[in-house]
Amino acid sequence: MGYHSDQPLVPAVWQRHDTEILPLWRERLCAKMGSAAATRYAGGLFFEDRRRPIAQWFNPALNAALLVGIETSAEWPVQRFGLFYAPADGGVIRVHMNTHEWYPRTPKQPPTEEDAFAGAIASAESFLQVEMDFI
Repeated sequence: MGYHSDQPLVPAVWQRHDTEILPLWRERLCAKMGSAAATRYAGGLFFEDRRRPIAQWFNPALNAALLVGIETSAEWPVQRFGLFYAPADGGVIRVHMNTHEWYPRTPKQPPTEEDAFAGAIASAESFLQVEMDFI
């Protein structure tokens, strides 16, 4: 009997790596915008490595990565997960997807942080499926 899931399968060359934000993000952002601007980009997501949860995929063969992380500053009344792509040829791209946000002042009312995170992961997995068609 085969396994069936409503979630897209992530291509095998992409490895999940959620423990720490990969150094390649900082390196690429600094090269693109300078260190001062890079430290503030996406609410400091890539430099402080403290905003959780994150979901991250890495393709060592291509030196490419995909990250889901909180992109808004902690003091904002609406929090939002962003999707960032580091393609094989360098740089960092903010991937525009459905809005995956929640309201910290009403944490139990949908959409919750967990709802937003699950939606952002589904968007990321779909992105990886499409991206593999072009590689």
